[in-house]
Amino acid sequence: QVQLVESGGGLVQAVGSLRLFCAASGRTFSSATMGWFRQAPGKEREFVASISENSGTTYSSYAASVKGRFTISRNNAENTMYLQMNSLKPEDTAVYYCTIYSRGLPNYWGQGTQVTVSS
Repeated sequence: QVQLVESGGGLVQAVGSLRLFCAASGRTFSSATMGWFRQAPGKEREFVASISENSGTTYSSYAASVKGRFTISRNNAENTMYLQMNSLKPEDTAVYYCTIYSRGLPNYWGQGTQVTVSS
């Protein structure tokens, strides 16, 4: 059974940094696209970033709101994924979820980790 566990969230002041972790288990994910979504109170869950690999080349994609501030990475040998978040803003406050895609869509989800950015 696929299981995803996020960690690394917390309270940080604006312009600070946090690094989120996602540990995956249940199968090997080296060929799967993985990503991060977030959901703020009263809002829909939204895409943050994704990462995939093909023939040794890594592809990453970011939401416009985080591009240049967030960096997604992964370690296939350890089945882990990371999200380095710099220059955080209060509007980045949300529960962050890691996901594994299946057939082009996010399919497996973790329980989420809270990120709170104070002004």
